[in-house]
Amino acid sequence: MAESSPPPALAHVFGALDWLVLALYVAATLAIGFYFWRKQRTAETFFVGHRRTHPLIAGISIFAALFSVISYIGGTGEYVQNGPVLAFVNNTLTFPVVFVIVAWLIIPRIMRLPVTSAYELLEQRFGRGVCRLASSAYIFGRLVWMSVILFTCSTVLINAVGVDTFRPWMIAAAIGAVTTTYTLCGGIEGLMVTQVLQFGILLAAALLTLASVTSRLGGVGAWWPHHWEAHWAPQPFFSWDPHVRVTVVGTFVSAIVFWSCMSTAEQSTVQRFLTTRDAPAARRAYFFNGASNAVIAIVLGLTGAAVLAFFRQHPAAIPSRVSFAHKGDAFFPLYISHYLPSGISGLVVASLLAAAMACVSSGTNALITVIFKDFIESAGVKRSEATKLRITRLVAVAIGLTVIVGSLGMGVIPGNLAEISAKTINLLIYPLYGFFFLAIYVPFATPFGAVLSSIYSLTAGLLVGYWDVFTGLPRLSFQWIGFVSVAVGILSGCLFSLVPTRGRSRLRVGIYGTIAVGGLAAMVAGLFFNALY
Repeated sequence: MAESSPPPALAHVFGALDWLVLALYVAATLAIGFYFWRKQRTAETFFVGHRRTHPLIAGISIFAALFSVISYIGGTGEYVQNGPVLAFVNNTLTFPVVFVIVAWLIIPRIMRLPVTSAYELLEQRFGRGVCRLASSAYIFGRLVWMSVILFTCSTVLINAVGVDTFRPWMIAAAIGAVTTTYTLCGGIEGLMVTQVLQFGILLAAALLTLASVTSRLGGVGAWWPHHWEAHWAPQPFFSWDPHVRVTVVGTFVSAIVFWSCMSTAEQSTVQRFLTTRDAPAARRAYFFNGASNAVIAIVLGLTGAAVLAFFRQHPAAIPSRVSFAHKGDAFFPLYISHYLPSGISGLVVASLLAAAMACVSSGTNALITVIFKDFIESAGVKRSEATKLRITRLVAVAIGLTVIVGSLGMGVIPGNLAEISAKTINLLIYPLYGFFFLAIYVPFATPFGAVLSSIYSLTAGLLVGYWDVFTGLPRLSFQWIGFVSVAVGILSGCLFSLVPTRGRSRLRVGIYGTIAVGGLAAMVAGLFFNALY
């Protein structure tokens, strides 16, 4: 570590100008929501607009829907703590391959379907029971995802703003209330316009942080990375050792698997495809999404390098409770709270808020669509359009309250934000992708095979993600979770679809299922008890 030097003078505390910037951002999001309130005439326009959204808006909205405050803080923190591979490769060099897969293999199939909820496809293929099972899993997973985002954002904001009198749950409640309000008012069209604004704030805030560090250190050369940091673990090109946390090849594979899954089984993504006119427009939207991802990933990686260099040159400014090797996620918020000029600090805090609100609003809209289409409307009760709109808004309020309460229980999972995402937020998307893969690409797939596929896939993901807990052995790399989960799900779904269940009694199918699940449960229990004793 460089020779200790006095910390630079604090630029300011979070002051009146910063609060004004933050208030203007919140007011702008609410204003957009209320503007589009007048245009909501039917539940269908609430879900997919008029199906003629410009690809640029739809593409940026896809990015904003999936890019959370976890990604924003975690992108810089990953570079500070672990190095450049995941920070730079994950959403940049992998994009050409991902784009080809999604644009030509997934989007055309989705756009041919007369659906609003992605899970309606599963009802057409496997029946209502499988559809509701998959929808329920998605609802649970998104609620957890949104709760983690609210918890993370509220904690980061308290540190960034420096207001100790606020508790995290108060910040979470405020964010949840504002986000729910403009989501239920604006529908998908208002939501997407808001997310374009949020993307602009995200990019501007990161660039201004870079400019601030560059100014303080005396030029780009002062922070531009020239060597491998001593506290970074090796990140090889490839390794057969599953305990190596990050490799270049592992990053490629995990990114391709993740984005293929998110573009098929994630309602937020599919819903934005459906707001465009046709498959070519949806393809262009996905290109803009990938370009947005790449730009932000590069800027955040560079921001991580700049923040690392700043605190490397001023080690006395680092609190005793954090370090580069163990608390990389803390340094970006620390710089925001202490060293950004007045006004810019407010903009950066607004960008953190924007990242959280974009994901929570997208998740809320997606959950409303899934709940309404797969549970409420499928019941077959005739309702007027006014009644449908009223139901969607009541569901939005219920989701907002659930997420606020759920955020109170987060924060107990070890690891940095990138690992927490892989072990919680993303864990259910892989079994859900298995449902869609079987429905679209496996003509002999059966409902029995699809259900067993999800169980085996989820179990495989849990075993990889929590291998140390189940076995007492060293932790496996989180980059294996998606690949193993998807591979096990597809293989088991194909094999169990060969079991003769069509036309059989429910008793016999139940016996087959008990045997299949019982064997899996016995294996997992054996691993766990072996680790204990």
